[in-house]
Amino acid sequence: MDGIIGINKARGMTSHDVVFKLRKILRTKKVGHTGTLDPEVDGVLPICVGKATRISDYVMQSGKRYIAEVTLGVQTATEDAHGEIVKTVSIEEGMFTEAQVDEVLLRLTGSIRQVPPMYSAVKVKGRKLYEYAREGIEVERPERTVQIYELIRTSAVRFMDGKCIFNIEVACGKGTYIRTLATQIAEGLGTIGHMSDLTRTESGGFKLEDCITIDTLREVPYDAIAELLKPIETGLAHMRHVAVDEPTSVKIMYGQKLRQMSPPIEDETVMTYNDKVIAIFIPDDKHPGLIKAKKVFN
Repeated sequence: MDGIIGINKARGMTSHDVVFKLRKILRTKKVGHTGTLDPEVDGVLPICVGKATRISDYVMQSGKRYIAEVTLGVQTATEDAHGEIVKTVSIEEGMFTEAQVDEVLLRLTGSIRQVPPMYSAVKVKGRKLYEYAREGIEVERPERTVQIYELIRTSAVRFMDGKCIFNIEVACGKGTYIRTLATQIAEGLGTIGHMSDLTRTESGGFKLEDCITIDTLREVPYDAIAELLKPIETGLAHMRHVAVDEPTSVKIMYGQKLRQMSPPIEDETVMTYNDKVIAIFIPDDKHPGLIKAKKVFN
């Protein structure tokens, strides 16, 4: 059983919980997730099975899409609704217009800088940030650039109980923290805020409507489960593909290096034969003019 299955993860479950349950359902230990999805977040979690576990890192690099709720007027330690409230301010009716919110969203579209939240799995000096946070230790966090491809408001701006609430849809690249994006939106409006709800709707070539819940999967006859798995090509669709002929495919399968192509291969590139992925190639830095296999699928 080899391939990728899109799981609609329920809230309250960790990504490791999903892997543990799927190993039992699929009767195999070769199961791996494609990046953690916080327990309180639901939605798309692609799971690699069998040989597809070899491409889990590449699936993680694909773009993602979320729908989120932003609440202004409340700041939390974790930047989401599940952390300790550390500060509140009263947001009066009409303090922000929809045009003002949209202008901030536009400014945060494109390449932006983010500082990972303290409650995150980013490692600093060999330890995860949330380990420091649980001990009450504040450490300097590395700022990084992330890509926001689309950021739009999907609801009216609502005022209630001294807070301002609205919904957004985000299409983004790897490493983006939507929690942090919510606080950046608040800062752009000159106030404080947090992400009060989040659902991932797209990841690794899967949309929410393509996914199945754990409970539903348990009801599928074992012999029929393989039909639900997508081929590894699904998880690599976001990468550049180069089709090769049969003689070249034989060289690849025997581990031989190839001459540089035109246009040149400058980054990890998927090599295909008869529409099937056979390898991932990279430039050979030690031998200019040649390219070599980083992974071969045989």
